[in-house]
Amino acid sequence: MRRSANPAGRMERLLPPLFLLAAAAILLADPQPLAQLRESVFDAYQRLRPRPSLPSPLRFVEIDDASLTKIGQWPWPRDRLAAVIDRLNENGARVIALDLLLVEPDRLSPQRLFSGGKPARQWAEAPTPVLDTDAALADAVARAPVVVGFAMIDDKNDVRPLRKAEMLTDPDRRVPDLRIPGFPGAIVPLPGLGEAAAGIGALNVVLAGSGVVRSVPMVLGLNGEVFPSFVAEVLRVAQRVDAITVQTGGPAAAAHVVIGALSIPTGADGQLRLYFAPPSRTLVVPAWRLITGDHDPALFRNAIVVVGAGATGLQDRHPTPLSLTLPGPLLHLQGLEQILSQTYLHRPDWAKGAELLMLLGLGGALLLVLRHSGPAVGAVIGCTATLAAVGASWLAFVEARLLFDPVLPAMAVFLVFLGTSIVRHMQIERQHRWIRSAFASYVAPSIVEELVRHPDQLALSGERRDISCLFTDLEGFTVLVEGQEPARIVPVLNDYLDGLVRIVFRFEGTIDKIIGDAVHVIFGAPIAMAGHRQRAIHCALALDAFAEDFAARQREAGLPFGRTRIGVNSGSAIVGNFGGALHFDYTAHGDMVNTAARLEGANKYLGTRILVSEATVAGCPAFRGRPAGDLLLKGKTQPVKVFEPAVATTPAVLIEAYGDAYGMMAAGDQSGAVAALARLSQRFPDDPLVAFHLHRLRRGETGTTIRLPDK
Repeated sequence: MRRSANPAGRMERLLPPLFLLAAAAILLADPQPLAQLRESVFDAYQRLRPRPSLPSPLRFVEIDDASLTKIGQWPWPRDRLAAVIDRLNENGARVIALDLLLVEPDRLSPQRLFSGGKPARQWAEAPTPVLDTDAALADAVARAPVVVGFAMIDDKNDVRPLRKAEMLTDPDRRVPDLRIPGFPGAIVPLPGLGEAAAGIGALNVVLAGSGVVRSVPMVLGLNGEVFPSFVAEVLRVAQRVDAITVQTGGPAAAAHVVIGALSIPTGADGQLRLYFAPPSRTLVVPAWRLITGDHDPALFRNAIVVVGAGATGLQDRHPTPLSLTLPGPLLHLQGLEQILSQTYLHRPDWAKGAELLMLLGLGGALLLVLRHSGPAVGAVIGCTATLAAVGASWLAFVEARLLFDPVLPAMAVFLVFLGTSIVRHMQIERQHRWIRSAFASYVAPSIVEELVRHPDQLALSGERRDISCLFTDLEGFTVLVEGQEPARIVPVLNDYLDGLVRIVFRFEGTIDKIIGDAVHVIFGAPIAMAGHRQRAIHCALALDAFAEDFAARQREAGLPFGRTRIGVNSGSAIVGNFGGALHFDYTAHGDMVNTAARLEGANKYLGTRILVSEATVAGCPAFRGRPAGDLLLKGKTQPVKVFEPAVATTPAVLIEAYGDAYGMMAAGDQSGAVAALARLSQRFPDDPLVAFHLHRLRRGETGTTIRLPDK
């Protein structure tokens, strides 16, 4: 048979060139998934060869966990921030940059706390004026070269930040039409702070599509106007200049932002691509040392000082190529350090053209090889070509700090090889499909697989569902954490949470969130679950058994590990994705969710470990347990009937006798109930519900309704 008459032969000749052209078209289109893949490669380059940390005049006064422990919880009174500014100014700092959004009056100001509703003017005119900490901070800002920050937001408003810098271009002194991120609204600092400051810049960090921070803005747009970023203002004030010049070759071309003697290359979006260095702890001074004076003043002489939050609980953290999370102030410090050292990463305008030539060259060469050799030789040549693309990209990064994408040239090689192999290995592919099909028939479906097969069951935009919610909380967690070293408590807490999560997954629950030691679980979403009430109760009992055993083992080891309290409730709630453009998660909202959380907290008053609402028990015909009471939760007008499920070791006689006593309470037979409970107390002295109700009745309370003192 002639080769030209062979359909497979024709496919073999046509598919590889078509795949090569498809790769070229993809490169020119530059879709978002491919752009993210390219950025991931550049991230890997930075991890392999980070920017070296060089000596610089930068300092970071960090509001860290130690500062919160020594000075007090955040937010601090503004006079403490004023003390930090005054101390830095006395020490000769060149710039003091407050990486803090100070938009509301100080709620801890004595003037607000003790004015008793009188106008501030009356207090200022009093014989002994009450301290206004906001005014004290503004005075400190006015005395020093301070840069403050504002935030641009996605909600439209008429707020316009003060402009301390003149924005211009050469030679006509107009701002060019850049493709910079624009916002419709802003949140600005207190008027006194903005007016007193030497500079004011936008604190925003524009996240990439994958949520990783790879750049900091130098300029940002607000309602058609261009404003300087926080980093740009710090550099301007440091050089004592009045203007920021933006230079560009056109709307799609790279730009330069000129501040004094510094010319900073940016993209057409006005953003500086960050070249990360490992954070240098020698540049960091805890804020408490400035307040107490326990620091070296020479460290801040003529320094650019950024004051900001680094404590874990303050949540000003962002993922970067070098770190899972980096405090926001350190992002600005990275940009400042990079600019001062004049160390930049460049992706030139002609990079895409060079990548296209490499793609066509490597792919075309492999096409010629595969026409005259077998797949084994082609595989070797293809791997060599891929390594050549990656090696050239890496060499450009190391030697010239140029960013060239090796992904698409390597993809072209792969596509050419794939196109050639498809026709040659049709039979092998059929065998592989048969193996995959046979293997899939033996795999039990999981929740994820169910969602893949039936995506209509998942309503990401939100829907009302009948679900069960389970909340857990560890008794005495705060005291436990504060009384132990992190090296000891963190592994124990991780083991504890890991055990809880494994049990939840065993009962096919959905982890809504984990906050500290507390776990919130949903049953019945995102996949509808007919028996979610029974499953939630069984899961609660399994969690209780694990937690009791875990706590006992920790106490034997000398760690005062508390009990785990659990609350379960069922009913209708809205489930779906909640959040904003930068962050969202799948969760549940509704009154029944709040009730479940409050039942968990009610355990500490009743002495129980698990409380389950009547709404959950009503759907479980085989429920074994006993009524705990009718709880009148704060904010509720109708009590919630709750039950304590029986654990495996709970004697049947206790459940029966307690039920009789509870019936007397419900019927108003107080004396009979007291006598019955007293007998039970002698027989079961450690039973919490018996002790609780006996004490309550002897105190003069009647019935089964229990009003809780708080949430």
